[in-house]
Amino acid sequence: MGRLLLPALGRHGLECVHVQSPHPDVHMARLPFPDGFVANVRHHGDVAATATALRELGVDWVLSSGESGVELADRLAAELGTPGNGMSRPTSRRNKYDMVLALRDAGVPHAATIVSSDADEIVKWAEETAGYPVVLKPVASSATDNVVACSSAEQVRAVHEKIMNSNDRHDKPNTVVLAQEFLDGDEYFVNTVSRDGEHHTVEIWRYYKTRLPGGNIIYDYNEPLAPDDPDAKALESYTHQVLDALEVRNWASHTEIMMTARGPVLVECAARFGGGQVPDIIDRCLGTNQVDLIALAVADPEAFHRLPTTAYKLLRRLRYVHLVNADEHGVAPSDEAMAAIRALPSYAHAVTMHPAGNPLPRTVDVATQPGYVILISEDPEQLRADYRKIRELERDHLYAARPQEPAS
Repeated sequence: MGRLLLPALGRHGLECVHVQSPHPDVHMARLPFPDGFVANVRHHGDVAATATALRELGVDWVLSSGESGVELADRLAAELGTPGNGMSRPTSRRNKYDMVLALRDAGVPHAATIVSSDADEIVKWAEETAGYPVVLKPVASSATDNVVACSSAEQVRAVHEKIMNSNDRHDKPNTVVLAQEFLDGDEYFVNTVSRDGEHHTVEIWRYYKTRLPGGNIIYDYNEPLAPDDPDAKALESYTHQVLDALEVRNWASHTEIMMTARGPVLVECAARFGGGQVPDIIDRCLGTNQVDLIALAVADPEAFHRLPTTAYKLLRRLRYVHLVNADEHGVAPSDEAMAAIRALPSYAHAVTMHPAGNPLPRTVDVATQPGYVILISEDPEQLRADYRKIRELERDHLYAARPQEPAS
């Protein structure tokens, strides 16, 4: 998402320096480095030294463009004395257990949670406190990495072992596993932009997810919620409480919430952009977008503060459809294979995550999803019909390898 922030800030006449954090997302590292930065600073672990380099370059703001930069951006902003987030418990914006503790201490509703390097301790907690299913995940990863809903002690032990024997998306070893009560309800995400502790809601979407037979949870599709929807009001109010509890005072955040029978309960909050955005389309359908609002908060805080708390409107109906490869094998779709999707009446945009013809694994998380398609239509039935057609194309041939031409 930081690639999109660069031109947005440029439209306000602001130049950007790139700070490379030491533990980037391993799935994003393959992306080509964008042009347009006036300097590149590689961080080697010494915050004071990196801050000195930024100070010499005249840096006035430090922004995190992704999960791997959240903690470093906060530490650099504190060192430089530039606008940033509260530093009384900075790990609460990355470590999901510290996040829950921050909510607990602030009196904000939260999920029952435990962390442990001992699978039997989690089994005991599940059987005596939380009940099955329980959700296991790494304590500080992202993007549904090893997020599994476990329905038995045996599954808890197997998933716990898998997580403990793997690195997270930032190539850091998992030394503990986080377990949470299974939150039953509808899941949403709320994207916000903050400046000086004032929060503005940019969009609220409902997640539709699929729980696979092995317990992995993957994205199916997302749809935005109208800002005057009663659930939207409750979600917005709760999100702003979460941001205050986590001391998110400046820049972007992406908050995932389950609307349960007892009200909104946090799944997790990330102090950075929401992923997978296409600002032009979001702007057309919601009247604003998180990237441009971040740039406004930096360049013109007075104009930013004049915005209404709920900064978006539902101008057009849209649906983000996450592509899913259900087979053990497959290949990334060719331009020819995607033509059938582009021909759908509501088609607006598509992103594929791998070059055409590259091998695809079975989809079990965000990293293994082949991409996504954006549909826009004023007719809800058209959106549903085109969604069903995408799933039909996937089952039929979308990820099939092209047959070999016969030898001449």
